[in-house]
Amino acid sequence: MVTFSSTLRYFLYRPPADMRKGFDSLSGLVRSSMGGNPLSGDVFIFINRRRNHIKLLVWDRTGFVLLHKRLERGTFELPAAENARQASCRLEWDELVFILEGVALSSVRRRKRFRLPQPAGKT
Repeated sequence: MVTFSSTLRYFLYRPPADMRKGFDSLSGLVRSSMGGNPLSGDVFIFINRRRNHIKLLVWDRTGFVLLHKRLERGTFELPAAENARQASCRLEWDELVFILEGVALSSVRRRKRFRLPQPAGKT
């Protein structure tokens, strides 16, 4: 059983993804373009060019899980790019929820909260 929470790491593939891709092709994108390990348990997020389809790929100990959502109306909003040249960016769990629920990311204001410092080299 897959559950998504703030304890997982989420990575968005920034270029438009071909929604015909399945488990193997998307895990290949994770390795080659995102520099990630698809078996890590991290959640990898892919959105198509029209931004009305989203796929989430995650390994859950015994195999890959692929969730696919298609919007009947509207589009998914992408977060602003800090570095437009990077193929992927890290998302927080609440950002993913906002994207899935259609909340305008530009309208979200974050209050200060405590966070454990990240070890060097981890993003």
